[in-house]
Amino acid sequence: MAASATKMRGKNNREANARDLRQPLVTLRNINKTFANGTVALDDVSFEVRQGDFLSLVGPSGCGKSTALRLISKLTTPTSGKIDWNGGVPAAGDIGFVFQEATLMPWATVWENTYLPLKLKGVSKADAEAQIEEALTRVNLLKFAKSYPRELSGGMKMRVSIARSLVMRPKILLMDEPFAALDEITRFRLNNDLLELWQTYDWTVIFVTHSVFESVFLSNRIVVMSPNPGRVFQEIDVTAGYPRDELFRTSPTYSANCRIASDALEAAMKIGPQYAGAYL
Repeated sequence: MAASATKMRGKNNREANARDLRQPLVTLRNINKTFANGTVALDDVSFEVRQGDFLSLVGPSGCGKSTALRLISKLTTPTSGKIDWNGGVPAAGDIGFVFQEATLMPWATVWENTYLPLKLKGVSKADAEAQIEEALTRVNLLKFAKSYPRELSGGMKMRVSIARSLVMRPKILLMDEPFAALDEITRFRLNNDLLELWQTYDWTVIFVTHSVFESVFLSNRIVVMSPNPGRVFQEIDVTAGYPRDELFRTSPTYSANCRIASDALEAAMKIGPQYAGAYL
């Protein structure tokens, strides 16, 4: 068992080193975003996302986490600054977006809700069937394909939302507090499932959360943001390999990384905007 554990640690270290060597996929450079009502959401925000990263954006309400996601997804544009894509701006189907609410069509079955993005692309039901079956199988909902949203739990609805992104086979998955409204047990289970999907499909994930504990469990990198206006306060590398399981949640490594992230978040909430970035 000791030898097996040593091999696993070596494998995890190799995977972590491989991620470190990957090229930046998208880089935000000196991004500013001011809304029409004069609210400054982001001020001089810069960070990069590497290919294959699981990067979490953590910070209090009002720090522009969701705005940053919308900029990356091209749902909105920066007031100033630049978003650089290595290899060119991705096509619309290359970016999946999972919102905080599942936003399912109540009159449609799980299968039909999952089919929606393919339908909008003009793919027939017959041609979409294999992709939908694969997506629903991956989120453990295939046997509920004919069920309606009213028959599903909150966690199952969120699985449908993930399947709806998965069916497009995206390269980048943007997730805006998708598990915030769920109970802790369901949230933990979906965290585990999400990591498995990330590793299976080699996605790049950018994940917004208020939870330090969730960010440390999921991420290889965390960007802590300060509020009013939103700025990058600190970037943290999570010193742990993958896969991660329930044993990791009670490990000294997890505890130590949670402390680092928690201290950074507390400092980000207290510090004046003139000092944001001083700890980078």
